[in-house]
Amino acid sequence: MKRRTLVAALVALASVSLPAAAGGADALVKARQASMKEMAAAAKAIAEMFDGKRAYEPSAFKAAASTLSARTGPALIAEFPQDTFGAPSAARPEINQARPEFEALARHIGRLADALAAKAEKAPPEITADMRMGAGLPMDGGSLLGKRPGAVEADPAGMPSEHLLHMILQDCTSCHSKFRQKVE
Repeated sequence: MKRRTLVAALVALASVSLPAAAGGADALVKARQASMKEMAAAAKAIAEMFDGKRAYEPSAFKAAASTLSARTGPALIAEFPQDTFGAPSAARPEINQARPEFEALARHIGRLADALAAKAEKAPPEITADMRMGAGLPMDGGSLLGKRPGAVEADPAGMPSEHLLHMILQDCTSCHSKFRQKVE
Protein backbone atom coordinates (compact mmCIF):
# COMPACT_ATOMS: atom_id res chain seq x y z
CA MET A 1 0.00 0.00 0.00
CA LYS A 2 2.92 2.34 0.75
CA ARG A 3 4.29 1.73 -2.74
CA ARG A 4 0.91 2.59 -4.29
CA THR A 5 0.79 5.85 -2.31
CA LEU A 6 4.33 6.68 -3.43
CA VAL A 7 3.48 5.95 -7.06
CA ALA A 8 0.35 8.11 -6.84
CA ALA A 9 2.36 10.96 -5.34
CA LEU A 10 5.03 10.68 -8.04
CA VAL A 11 2.42 10.66 -10.81
CA ALA A 12 0.69 13.66 -9.23
CA LEU A 13 4.00 15.49 -8.99
CA ALA A 14 4.82 14.61 -12.60
CA SER A 15 1.45 15.87 -13.79
CA VAL A 16 2.10 19.20 -12.10
CA SER A 17 5.68 19.58 -13.28
CA LEU A 18 5.43 18.08 -16.77
CA PRO A 19 3.56 20.93 -18.45
CA ALA A 20 6.07 23.52 -17.29
CA ALA A 21 9.19 21.42 -17.77
CA ALA A 22 8.53 19.24 -20.81
CA GLY A 23 6.48 21.09 -23.35
CA GLY A 24 3.09 21.69 -21.79
CA ALA A 25 -0.08 19.74 -22.29
CA ASP A 26 1.37 17.72 -25.18
CA ALA A 27 3.93 16.12 -22.83
CA LEU A 28 1.21 15.33 -20.31
CA VAL A 29 -0.97 13.77 -23.01
CA LYS A 30 1.95 11.66 -24.29
CA ALA A 31 2.72 10.44 -20.77
CA ARG A 32 -0.96 9.63 -20.19
CA GLN A 33 -1.15 7.74 -23.50
CA ALA A 34 1.97 5.75 -22.62
CA SER A 35 0.41 4.84 -19.27
CA MET A 36 -2.79 3.69 -20.99
CA LYS A 37 -0.76 1.54 -23.39
CA GLU A 38 1.04 -0.08 -20.45
CA MET A 39 -2.29 -0.86 -18.78
CA ALA A 40 -3.69 -2.29 -22.02
CA ALA A 41 -0.62 -4.49 -22.52
CA ALA A 42 -0.81 -5.72 -18.91
CA ALA A 43 -4.52 -6.54 -19.16
CA LYS A 44 -3.97 -8.28 -22.51
CA ALA A 45 -1.14 -10.39 -21.07
CA ILE A 46 -3.31 -11.58 -18.18
CA ALA A 47 -6.30 -12.23 -20.44
CA GLU A 48 -4.14 -14.25 -22.82
CA MET A 49 -2.86 -16.36 -19.91
CA PHE A 50 -6.42 -17.17 -18.82
CA ASP A 51 -7.48 -17.80 -22.44
CA GLY A 52 -4.55 -20.16 -23.08
CA LYS A 53 -3.13 -17.91 -25.82
CA ARG A 54 -0.02 -17.22 -23.74
CA ALA A 55 1.82 -19.49 -21.35
CA TYR A 56 0.91 -18.79 -17.75
CA GLU A 57 3.91 -17.61 -15.78
CA PRO A 58 3.39 -16.53 -12.16
CA SER A 59 6.06 -13.82 -12.43
CA ALA A 60 4.51 -12.38 -15.60
CA PHE A 61 1.05 -12.50 -14.00
CA LYS A 62 2.43 -10.70 -10.95
CA ALA A 63 4.20 -8.04 -13.06
CA ALA A 64 1.11 -7.36 -15.19
CA ALA A 65 -1.21 -7.17 -12.18
CA SER A 66 1.27 -4.86 -10.43
CA THR A 67 1.26 -2.57 -13.47
CA LEU A 68 -2.54 -2.36 -13.37
CA SER A 69 -2.51 -1.64 -9.65
CA ALA A 70 0.17 1.06 -9.96
CA ARG A 71 -1.56 2.84 -12.85
CA THR A 72 -5.15 2.92 -11.54
CA GLY A 73 -6.94 4.62 -8.65
CA PRO A 74 -5.21 7.83 -7.50
CA ALA A 75 -2.48 7.45 -10.15
CA LEU A 76 -5.10 7.34 -12.91
CA ILE A 77 -6.93 10.35 -11.49
CA ALA A 78 -3.65 12.29 -11.33
CA GLU A 79 -3.06 11.67 -15.04
CA PHE A 80 -6.21 13.62 -15.87
CA PRO A 81 -5.84 17.05 -14.24
CA GLN A 82 -8.50 19.67 -14.93
CA ASP A 83 -8.48 21.24 -18.40
CA THR A 84 -6.10 18.77 -20.10
CA PHE A 85 -8.75 17.31 -22.39
CA GLY A 86 -9.68 17.63 -26.03
CA ALA A 87 -7.22 17.66 -28.92
CA PRO A 88 -4.54 16.35 -29.07
CA SER A 89 -5.86 14.07 -26.32
CA ALA A 90 -8.58 11.48 -26.77
CA ALA A 91 -9.94 12.43 -23.34
CA ARG A 92 -13.28 14.20 -23.67
CA PRO A 93 -13.72 17.59 -22.01
CA GLU A 94 -16.77 16.09 -20.25
CA ILE A 95 -14.38 14.73 -17.64
CA ASN A 96 -14.33 18.25 -16.17
CA GLN A 97 -18.13 18.30 -15.81
CA ALA A 98 -18.42 14.70 -14.60
CA ARG A 99 -15.33 14.72 -12.39
CA PRO A 100 -16.93 12.87 -9.42
CA GLU A 101 -18.15 10.08 -11.71
CA PHE A 102 -14.77 9.82 -13.46
CA GLU A 103 -12.89 9.70 -10.15
CA ALA A 104 -15.27 7.12 -8.66
CA LEU A 105 -14.73 4.90 -11.69
CA ALA A 106 -10.94 5.32 -11.47
CA ARG A 107 -11.01 4.44 -7.75
CA HIS A 108 -13.20 1.39 -8.44
CA ILE A 109 -10.79 0.15 -11.09
CA GLY A 110 -8.01 0.75 -8.57
CA ARG A 111 -9.70 -1.37 -5.88
CA LEU A 112 -10.17 -4.19 -8.38
CA ALA A 113 -6.58 -3.91 -9.62
CA ASP A 114 -5.25 -3.85 -6.05
CA ALA A 115 -7.17 -7.06 -5.28
CA LEU A 116 -5.83 -8.67 -8.46
CA ALA A 117 -2.26 -7.63 -7.57
CA ALA A 118 -2.67 -9.06 -4.05
CA LYS A 119 -3.78 -12.38 -5.54
CA ALA A 120 -0.90 -12.30 -8.05
CA GLU A 121 1.58 -11.87 -5.18
CA LYS A 122 0.61 -15.42 -4.11
CA ALA A 123 0.26 -16.81 -7.62
CA PRO A 124 0.57 -20.59 -7.76
CA PRO A 125 2.77 -22.29 -10.36
CA GLU A 126 -0.27 -22.95 -12.59
CA ILE A 127 -3.76 -21.52 -13.01
CA THR A 128 -6.02 -23.19 -10.47
CA ALA A 129 -9.79 -23.63 -10.45
CA ASP A 130 -10.18 -21.01 -7.71
CA MET A 131 -8.53 -18.43 -9.98
CA ARG A 132 -11.15 -19.01 -12.67
CA MET A 133 -14.56 -17.43 -13.03
CA GLY A 134 -17.27 -19.78 -11.94
CA ALA A 135 -20.96 -20.06 -12.59
CA GLY A 136 -23.16 -17.83 -10.46
CA LEU A 137 -20.68 -15.02 -9.90
CA PRO A 138 -22.30 -11.59 -9.94
CA MET A 139 -21.18 -9.60 -12.97
CA ASP A 140 -21.53 -6.32 -11.07
CA GLY A 141 -24.48 -5.14 -13.13
CA GLY A 142 -22.33 -3.18 -15.56
CA SER A 143 -22.83 -2.33 -19.18
CA LEU A 144 -21.66 0.30 -21.60
CA LEU A 145 -24.21 2.58 -19.96
CA GLY A 146 -22.87 1.97 -16.48
CA LYS A 147 -23.91 -0.06 -13.47
CA ARG A 148 -27.50 -0.94 -12.77
CA PRO A 149 -28.93 0.95 -9.81
CA GLY A 150 -28.85 -1.20 -6.70
CA ALA A 151 -26.29 -3.68 -8.07
CA VAL A 152 -24.58 -5.42 -5.20
CA GLU A 153 -20.87 -4.69 -4.88
CA ALA A 154 -19.03 -7.82 -3.74
CA ASP A 155 -15.71 -7.64 -1.91
CA PRO A 156 -13.01 -7.81 -4.62
CA ALA A 157 -10.66 -9.71 -2.30
CA GLY A 158 -13.05 -12.68 -2.39
CA MET A 159 -13.32 -12.83 -6.18
CA PRO A 160 -11.33 -15.10 -8.47
CA SER A 161 -8.50 -13.46 -10.42
CA GLU A 162 -10.16 -14.04 -13.78
CA HIS A 163 -13.36 -12.39 -12.56
CA LEU A 164 -11.42 -9.38 -11.28
CA LEU A 165 -9.79 -9.00 -14.69
CA HIS A 166 -13.19 -9.10 -16.42
CA MET A 167 -14.53 -6.45 -14.06
CA ILE A 168 -11.47 -4.24 -14.66
CA LEU A 169 -11.99 -4.55 -18.41
CA GLN A 170 -15.69 -3.81 -17.98
CA ASP A 171 -14.88 -0.62 -16.05
CA CYS A 172 -12.30 0.39 -18.67
CA THR A 173 -14.91 -0.06 -21.39
CA SER A 174 -17.44 2.00 -19.43
CA CYS A 175 -14.92 4.78 -18.87
CA HIS A 176 -13.81 4.83 -22.50
CA SER A 177 -17.37 4.85 -23.81
CA LYS A 178 -18.19 7.89 -21.71
CA PHE A 179 -14.93 9.82 -21.52
CA ARG A 180 -12.88 8.92 -24.62
CA GLN A 181 -13.28 10.23 -28.14
CA LYS A 182 -11.76 9.12 -31.41
CA VAL A 183 -8.85 11.32 -32.45
CA GLU A 184 -7.70 11.32 -36.04
